[in-house]
Amino acid sequence: MLDKALTGSKLYWAWVLFLLVLVGIGTAAYIKQFNYGLGITGMSRDVSWGFYIAQFTFLVGVAASAVMLVIPYYLHNYKTFGRIVILGEFLAVSAVTMCILFIFVDMGQPMRIMNVVLHPRPNSVMFWDSLVLSGYLALNLLIGWANLHAEKMGVPHPSWTKPLTYLSVPWAVSIHTVTAFLYAGLPGRAFWLSAVMAARFLASAFAAGPALLLLLALLVRKITRFDAGKEAIQTLGKIVTYAMFVNVFLLGLEFFTAFYSHIPEHMASFKYLYMGLDGHNKLVPLMWTSSVLAVVSMSMLVFPQIRRKEKLLAVACVATFISLWIDKGFGLVIGGFIPSPMDHVTEYWPTGIELLITMGVYAAGILVLTVLYKVAISVKVANEYPAPLKGAVEEAH
Repeated sequence: MLDKALTGSKLYWAWVLFLLVLVGIGTAAYIKQFNYGLGITGMSRDVSWGFYIAQFTFLVGVAASAVMLVIPYYLHNYKTFGRIVILGEFLAVSAVTMCILFIFVDMGQPMRIMNVVLHPRPNSVMFWDSLVLSGYLALNLLIGWANLHAEKMGVPHPSWTKPLTYLSVPWAVSIHTVTAFLYAGLPGRAFWLSAVMAARFLASAFAAGPALLLLLALLVRKITRFDAGKEAIQTLGKIVTYAMFVNVFLLGLEFFTAFYSHIPEHMASFKYLYMGLDGHNKLVPLMWTSSVLAVVSMSMLVFPQIRRKEKLLAVACVATFISLWIDKGFGLVIGGFIPSPMDHVTEYWPTGIELLITMGVYAAGILVLTVLYKVAISVKVANEYPAPLKGAVEEAH
């Protein structure tokens, strides 16, 4: 089926070439970082995780969102998601690919990644995180590709994919839970030391991921003949709505716990992010932008009359996605390091090299997504609009 990705219009090939150019620029920037070291980034002794790990954390949630299609379709026989579930599975493959690449570029010496493979330690959360990420990537790629091939051949889905599909449900929850434990298990960082950290991760994942998938479904319908279906899009909108409200509720719990208890360590990071601390306020505009977008998106999503209008639903999903990207893809990780356990405020901002490398990683992930979607949509459109047989045409005449 991969041959279907090797054919396409001039626009398709121009898009692929554009992504390859961005990957090349990102690769060149990474070579410069590799030769110089992580000192070329904005990270420091006090802020040792920066933009790369922030993007990794956010994209883990996007990857986990595929389960919001798998559960209704496979476990509850919700046939409405039958046309779109493959898009969710392939989105998960793309997101996990980017997660792995962001971990790779964040390592000062990438060869150290092999330590996890050659010297596994079951008491290491990083070991379990690498295990669940690689396993989730394999599951989604294997299940999605096998089922898509069955559709192409016009035969039922292979029976061996069913238990793997059931396994992918708890596995999807595990990738975000284990990632949350990377933060919640650090007692020296009060901002992350929370029992609801994993729940916040899952709620934000089930809002951001389906929001992105909904936007992709609308885009695919606009540029191809494949239509995921109005009911499927509306159901995704409801999922985004509920998950976004749960995410904001859990964030409110964090605010209440920090400020009602008046524990300085718990309040300090929130103060830095939303009010500034000791004259340092680089992230304040970003965090308030995230808050405003969250309010706007919830105000739109909560009304069914607005959700039924797809253009307004798309606007609400864009606001949701950007809001969560700022909150989780920047504020959560950076905020946990400021102030330091010694009450030092060392601000962080990504350098140009970091931004170029990040751009290259995203381009690589989007390229993977483009190829997988090209194959999936080509197969589905071919099944729905089969070319008429020559004999049948002649008989009709």
